[in-house]
Amino acid sequence: MIHRFGTSLLSVLVAFVLTYLLQPLFPYPFLFLFFGAIMISAWFGGTGAGLLAVLMSTGVVAYFFVPPYYSWSVSTTAEAYFVAFVLCALAAGWVSSLKKKSEQALEHALDELEMRVSERTAELLKTQTELARLSQLLSMGELTASIAHEINQPLTAVVTHGHACIEWLSANPPNLEKTRQTIDRIIQDGTRAGAVLARIRALFKQEAPAKDWLDVNEIIHELTTFLRDEAIRRHVFVRTELVPGLPKVQGDRVQLQQVVLNLVVNAMDAMSETADRPRELVITARAENDEIVVRVEDSGIGLDPEIAQKIFDPFFTTKPHGIGMGLSISRSIVEAHEGKMSASPRPSGAVFQFTLPIRPRDSNG
Repeated sequence: MIHRFGTSLLSVLVAFVLTYLLQPLFPYPFLFLFFGAIMISAWFGGTGAGLLAVLMSTGVVAYFFVPPYYSWSVSTTAEAYFVAFVLCALAAGWVSSLKKKSEQALEHALDELEMRVSERTAELLKTQTELARLSQLLSMGELTASIAHEINQPLTAVVTHGHACIEWLSANPPNLEKTRQTIDRIIQDGTRAGAVLARIRALFKQEAPAKDWLDVNEIIHELTTFLRDEAIRRHVFVRTELVPGLPKVQGDRVQLQQVVLNLVVNAMDAMSETADRPRELVITARAENDEIVVRVEDSGIGLDPEIAQKIFDPFFTTKPHGIGMGLSISRSIVEAHEGKMSASPRPSGAVFQFTLPIRPRDSNG
């Protein structure tokens, strides 16, 4: 209270002294300094201090600066001027007090906003941590599913060929030629399973992929043979258009098989609900501009142009129970082989294709 009302008294006193000294320089009362004193009092002392400054200023002006001088009375000719001064003084005090309250309210709102921002930032950091943990879990789940899928294929083939061997040997007389061919397939599938495990160990050891000279036609032929029963079960007709004598490419067999396998299985999934036209899947491979181009075309539900732009993004999927990592991993594999992968719609279905560069046999790249 002493501070607030002391401010009013001091402000009015300073305004009085300065006005008293400046008054001889003006033919009419120079009272503007009192408005400043009132506004300062209301700003620093509040509404009460502003009203006190108005009362003191009114008394000082009436006694010293409005005729008759040194009298509390106001002449008739000065009444309008004095009333205008009082009204302006009240308005100045009210405006200053209101401005101060608005600034204090704004500061209080900013403090609350800063507090809420801090709280929300802490919540967002917590949410970000949870999302990072969820992303790790999803990545681990996708990786586990991919590993299980890759190993399950050759193991299933080994079991199937084992049953076939029993049938050939149970025949009367035993069909030794068929048995030998089936055993060769068992050896191939077992070797493939071992190669998958070797690639997994290399992945976790951060070793470079084992790149050999590969025949793309051979990779596609192996997968179509393996997926023949699955295609029959889904009523899908698989057709290949492979240009013979394609140049070999340098790459990792298991990784490239995974890419082709993922595209073929996705194409079959896309045609699972197709009923108005044949379910046809076409795999083509050809050489074009120093590249091997592999295309997988289906006659499924099609591909929206907007979806085609983000279908390779991690965790984006159009499947009800998909995780959205298959195509992302496939694109990463292709790009690691210095190729490109793309997707585009067709009149009745979709086209996925990837390219692999053709290098001379003496290249070290």
